[in-house]
Amino acid sequence: MEPLAPTRLATFLAKSANWQATDDGRAIVCHLRFADFNAAFAFMTRVALLAERMDHHPEWFNVYNRVRIRLTTHDAGGVTERDLAMARAIDDFAAAAGGKLVEER
Repeated sequence: MEPLAPTRLATFLAKSANWQATDDGRAIVCHLRFADFNAAFAFMTRVALLAERMDHHPEWFNVYNRVRIRLTTHDAGGVTERDLAMARAIDDFAAAAGGKLVEER
């Protein structure tokens, strides 16, 4: 699997309200806030089940109602289509769970 061309990544980021590039474009990250810990944990559970099905696991950090997620494909050395597919699913899960973008960028 190859990392995305910079233009492909830029196109995705322009259409996404939740994600931004980090690590010189080698990863994407989002920061979300939920109503409470239970909502955040339920969201993380949905993402974990998807990650297992995709065999593609995010790096994440959770404190109470906040979740920070970083996606990259380590084997490819950057962001791949696999990361974008997971990011889109995460966006859907977050919207369904009432997740809001946190401006902790």
